[in-house]
Amino acid sequence: MSFPLHVVLPDGVDDPAAPSGGNRYDRAVLDQLQDQDNFAVREVAAPGAWPHPGAAAREGLSRILAGFPDGATVLLDGLVACGVPEVLEPHAGRLRLVVLVHLPLSDETGLTPADAAGLRALERRTLHLAAGVIATSNRAAAHVAAMHDLPVVHAAAPGVARAEPSMPSPGGHRLLCVASLTPRKGQDLLLDALTRLTDLAWECTFVGAGAVPPVPPSLTARSGHIRNVRFAGALAGAELEAAYADADLFVLPSRAETYGMVITEALAHGLPVVATEVGGVPEALGEAGRTGGDDEAGGSHAVPGKLLAPEDPEALAATLRAWLTDADLRQLWRARALARRETLTGWDETARRMTEILKHIEEGTA
Repeated sequence: MSFPLHVVLPDGVDDPAAPSGGNRYDRAVLDQLQDQDNFAVREVAAPGAWPHPGAAAREGLSRILAGFPDGATVLLDGLVACGVPEVLEPHAGRLRLVVLVHLPLSDETGLTPADAAGLRALERRTLHLAAGVIATSNRAAAHVAAMHDLPVVHAAAPGVARAEPSMPSPGGHRLLCVASLTPRKGQDLLLDALTRLTDLAWECTFVGAGAVPPVPPSLTARSGHIRNVRFAGALAGAELEAAYADADLFVLPSRAETYGMVITEALAHGLPVVATEVGGVPEALGEAGRTGGDDEAGGSHAVPGKLLAPEDPEALAATLRAWLTDADLRQLWRARALARRETLTGWDETARRMTEILKHIEEGTA
């Protein structure tokens, strides 16, 4: 027997021109839940400039919530819910509100301390109204729980679709970064690191929507061994698959992440990963990744690449130099990436975990 699950999403969750990890997570999980017998998923899109909506968007969300029957379970994307506790408060007593936090609002980069504190206070009010809170990694769940003094925050990690392994090039010179072009993803740090590698042959493709960051002049020159820096824009479907297939190493120097879905996507293609040790990134790399990076000789932790401290373009450049100049290291990391690929779980497992969490919340046992 299927039970109704009302879901409130930001408007544009399926917009191919502006993909995001949160939107892709929502769509993949809801499609899986819809295909199961446990829930009858009923989606509603909430237009607005979340998490800073205008009056019309607030009124629209209030009308959406008012339309749900008493006792209904309502799963809200945190981008919509976390900044407007005053809209949720009138409905919290009669609805079973569940908030899915992709990224705590105050963890976004570029905020002033006052803005971050204001968003954190709003989010705290929202999450204390909820019957349940879900995050997208174990580390993110612990972080949200500690930040907002919550007794329990559940975790439902993203899944990934298995893909054909990419074919490595002899020199491993094809670097790939897939992420929205925002300061939080650290593309500027990667560009800085690449300026230190002008004596080597490489090419780097950036995939993602957003404003292209300033490219240092030395990286746009065609002289010497510099091959290319290319911004491909937002890609999806076959075009995104082609970008992964035409890469040797995946690089994600984020300043903050809750999980890093693109990391498991890269691993699904057998690509080693160099990333910053933030949020749930070690989980995405695999349990071995929790202990940090690995040395060039192999070490004792089978990390399929390397984890670095954030905000360190010098260390990133040194790691990329090691990759580009050490054939044994490339072979080691590729073997580990292929091994990690075999352990990746699909979106069906994420949906199974989400179903388990929602049932416990409905039963009051969460």
